This record gives sequence, C-alpha cells and structure tokens, in this order.
Amino acid sequence: MPPSAPRPSPLRIGNASGFYGDRFDAMREMLTGGELDVLTGDYLAELTMLILGRDRLKDPEAGYARTFLRQLEECLGLAHERGVRIVANAGGLNPAGLAARVRELAGRLGLPVRVAHVEGDDLTAAHPGALAAHAYLGGFGIAACLRAGADVVVTGRVTDAALVTGPAAAHFGWTPGDLDALAGAVVAGHVLECGTQATGGNYAFFGEFEPRRLLRPGFPLAEIHPDGSSVITKHPGSGGVVDVGTVTAQLLYETGGPRYAGPDVTARLDTVALDRVGPDRVRISGVRGEAPPATLKVGVNRFGGFRNQVEFVLTGLDVERKAELVRAQLEDALDRAESRPAHVSWDLVRTDRPDAATEETASAVLRLVVRDPDQQAVGRAVAGAGIELALASYPGFHVTAPPGKGAPYGAFHAAYVPQGEVEHVAVLPDGTRESVPPAPGTRGLADVDEPPLPAPPPVGGPVRRVPLGRVAGARSGDKGGDANVGVWVRGDEAWRWLAHTLTVERFKELLPETATLTVTRHALPNLRALNFTVEGILGEGVAAQHRFDPQAKALGEWLRARHMDIPEALL
Repeated sequence: MPPSAPRPSPLRIGNASGFYGDRFDAMREMLTGGELDVLTGDYLAELTMLILGRDRLKDPEAGYARTFLRQLEECLGLAHERGVRIVANAGGLNPAGLAARVRELAGRLGLPVRVAHVEGDDLTAAHPGALAAHAYLGGFGIAACLRAGADVVVTGRVTDAALVTGPAAAHFGWTPGDLDALAGAVVAGHVLECGTQATGGNYAFFGEFEPRRLLRPGFPLAEIHPDGSSVITKHPGSGGVVDVGTVTAQLLYETGGPRYAGPDVTARLDTVALDRVGPDRVRISGVRGEAPPATLKVGVNRFGGFRNQVEFVLTGLDVERKAELVRAQLEDALDRAESRPAHVSWDLVRTDRPDAATEETASAVLRLVVRDPDQQAVGRAVAGAGIELALASYPGFHVTAPPGKGAPYGAFHAAYVPQGEVEHVAVLPDGTRESVPPAPGTRGLADVDEPPLPAPPPVGGPVRRVPLGRVAGARSGDKGGDANVGVWVRGDEAWRWLAHTLTVERFKELLPETATLTVTRHALPNLRALNFTVEGILGEGVAAQHRFDPQAKALGEWLRARHMDIPEALL
C-alpha cells in the first residue's frame, strides 16, 4: 500500500490578552514560551468601548488600546524574528490610527513589518446621541489582510472569536460556505478569548489544584486543524491547568442558548464534544455550523447621566433599626429637596456578627445609590443631605468615604442592523481597500428544541443538605443588561440529578434577586451543563453600576453557595 499523505500541521494560535489591562508581560511570555504561528489579543469589551470613547472626546487621535502599542515596543522584534503574526482588536474606535502608530514603531525599530487593519464597524453617526456605536464584524476582513501578507493586523470591534476564525480561514483557505470548520474555530476562539480563564483562572474547582500551579497561569493556545477541530493547550512549563473542566467553564461564559450566533456562522454549542487527549490538552470536535443571522449586533454606548453613592456604616446592636432611621431621614430630605434624583436605591449588606471581636466584623453597610441626568441632583442628595445627618442620626454614625459631587456613567444597549448595510473593509499592507462581502446565506435564529435528557434519578435514598457547589461548577458573566449563569457537573449520575433538579423555578428560589425577572434555561447534555439567562438583572449594563456585582461575575458563585438536598451518592 502506498503511504498515506502526511497530516497537515495544525495552525497554532495563542492568546496574550483577555481584556484591556491584562498581564502586560503575556505577549513576551507567549512569544518566548513555545511554538506559535499567530498571537492574538482581545482588548475590547462593552465597558472598554465606553472608556475609549471618552478618551477620544479628549483627543481625536486616541481611541485605541495604548497598552498594545507599548507591548509591541518590546515584542515586535521578537514576533518578526520568530515569524509569528499578530492579530488584535486593540484598534478599538480608531484602528487606522493604531495601524499608523504600529508602522511608525516598526520604522523606528528598523523592522520590515507589514501592517494592515480592518474598519467599517463604526456606526456612531447612525445613532444620534451615542458616544460609540460599533457593529461586531466577522473574521474574513482579518483573513484578507493576512492573505495579503500582513504581519500585524489591528481591528476595531470584531467578535472575540473572529481573532481566531480570521487567521484559520486565511491559513486553510476556508470560504464562507465552510460552516462546520468556521464553527469549530469560533468555539476555539471563544475558549481563548478570555485568556487565563481557560487555564485555571476564575475556576470553580480551583481548590483541587496545587496552589503553586495557579500562581501565574499561562495563557492558552489552540492547535486548529483543517476541519475546524482543535486542541486547547498552553506552552510547556507555564502555569495553570487545561482540562475538560476549565474548557467547559469558558465555553459557558457569556453565552446563551445552543445557537451561538456570529457574523460568519452560528456555532451549535450543543454539538461540542470535549476529550482529554493528554496532560493540559483538551480536544474540541464535532462542532456543527449553521448560516449566520441576517443582522449584525451593534453595541451602542451612550451617556447615561450622573451617579453618586454613600455607604453608611452601622455598628453593633439594632442594625436594622439604625438602617430604618437613616433611610427615613434621607428619604424625607430627598422629598424636600429642590429636585429628587430620578433613581434612588438602597441595599443593606449584613456583614456584621454577634459578639464580634473587632469593630469591622461588628459592622454592616447601608448603601445608597442615586442616579439622575443632573449632576447637581445627585450631589445634593448624597453630599448634602447625607452628611448633614452626621450629628443627627443613629448612634455611631459614619460613612466609608466622603461623598463627592457624582460622576458620569454610561449605558449600553444592543441594536441590530442588516449585514449588507455595514461596509466591512480590509485595508491591506499596501493601502488597498478590499471590501468584505456579507455572508452569502443567512438563517434566522430560533430556539433549539429541548434536547433529550437522561432518565430522572431514582426517588428516595439518603440526601445531605450542602452547597450546590459541592457537586457543580459555575461561571457567570454579563451581556449588556442581562447575565448568564452556566452550571455543569462532571459525571453522568450528577448530570441526571442536575438536569431534573435545577429547574428555572428552583433557580429563582435559590437566587431570590431573580424571582421577578425572566429566566431562560438551556440544556447542553454533551457538556453536562445548564445555561441560564437572566434578563435585565444588570439594568443598563456594567457602566451603569446597577447592582453590587455589576458584571455578574460572582452570580454563579452565589448560586454554588446556596444549600440544596443533594444525594449522598453524589458527594
């Protein structure tokens, strides 16, 4: 028999940033720690676009992630020497400006580096009153830049996964019709996009690992194969852990139903198969893709008004009565004020303990938050009325910090625009502008039928009332004003129990803050996971600081801490 053809080498794509402000040294670590073909960096989030919008108001030449440029000052030579291409969305609101700065840097360093960028996402002019409005573009603009020989590609607002699908499409010659391959790359990109969250960071079962392994988790990389399957791993000797659990946790992060929609493809998360194929190596396979929706998501950031807060410290006895007194006094003062703030909210945080050994552990906090379009209204409410009570309220009156005049806050909402109305452009290294057409075929999003669940566990048997987190992991996050909570278990019997026990009704009982909100449950049996979407819990988004945990980062950990009757066999 003739020898079989050699299997093509996988494309090794690494990540060096999960957010604007991530570990500065990660770019150097990824370039020097092992073999790579492409190094990506995700610098953008809903809040980041607002921050960059404020930057650009002060300086029209700003609007990009300055950290990325400083990292390149140290690492551009390394990347050139090792033949690693760099793809990052650090262009933010000004990808052309950042591309120009990168060219200047390459010139100063004497490096023959070819720089390209992707633009067309900026739709601010079409949204009057918005500080920034940007469509989420796909990966084919990046692919065009790389096919034209770019060594560095910077983009504005693309989907996080586009940083992986673009290089993979360029390398393997994928077309928009290669839906399964694209979907596989989308899933790999989603795992990589948040950096060390895929290598043990923010992981529910972190206590199962040796602490020294988590001191400095290495950043992840994906070995992408021509069919879109991949292996998630990290550089040899770097910190952290890659296992089925860490990959599952990241797959559930900031997702909703089984259909994970993007500009190029809709990836079916209910088809994902995960397998451990070696130490710190997890294969992703079986991902099916469908045509993307006909519309692109647009993230719209606008000025929401002014916000102010004060935290009253309540110490010792009669905490609730003290809170009632100061709240009544403040409400009376607000009613008599020239203008009452449009939004007033109170939260009593009971951190106090009886017979406490320290004053701090004897104290609770009553938090007052006010919002209004008028800065004077929020300033008077807190700085005025609040402090005037200093000698006229509950015993032991004091606050955690002197209140200020109030600060501006942003609000986020998502809009949608037909793909054909967005001019997606790849600006190639020679300056040529190549138009990137919209997806040739589209498909409307619809709910997936409830998948078959395993048979219910047997009734009866001993149970123990313990925290849910003794058997289940969780990861949660924000999407505008909504939050998602992904919950998974690590065995078939535990999945039988979870699938039939953690209903929407039980979820609302465990998290009373969600009781009046719309909660949707999606089952992902391949991952032994349930994904819950909680609509409206974050108000107008993270910048509005609507709740104590404005990005719902710990909502899943609160759920894991709630007690349930769990079969002893699972413990």
